[in-house]
Amino acid sequence: MSTSEQNQLEQLNRDYIDAIQHSNIERFEQILAADFRCSNPDGSIVDRAGFLEQTARPLTIEGLTAQEVEVRIFADCAIIHAITVYTDDQGDSRKGRYTDVWSKHDGVWLAVSAHVTRG
Repeated sequence: MSTSEQNQLEQLNRDYIDAIQHSNIERFEQILAADFRCSNPDGSIVDRAGFLEQTARPLTIEGLTAQEVEVRIFADCAIIHAITVYTDDQGDSRKGRYTDVWSKHDGVWLAVSAHVTRG
């Protein structure tokens, strides 16, 4: 695993979390693969268009951060596991977990899959 790729994926992970918190569809347009899928906490699966639609809605949570981020690289595939910490709309501290899968396409890392849980 190269340090450069590790750093790239760590930055992409930060961008992904920031884009969620701020409903930044423009950033997701850049980093999601055309065939991206997301498994939501309610068990539904959405494609790229569905994910962009749900992400465009302003969040009712605040302070979304990723903790215990683990980046694992396997040639042109990477898996990122992490815990999310945030404050819900009632002011309560909450946690969740996610696993994102990234694939390198023509030298560029793109998110191909996400799985999100909430505690």
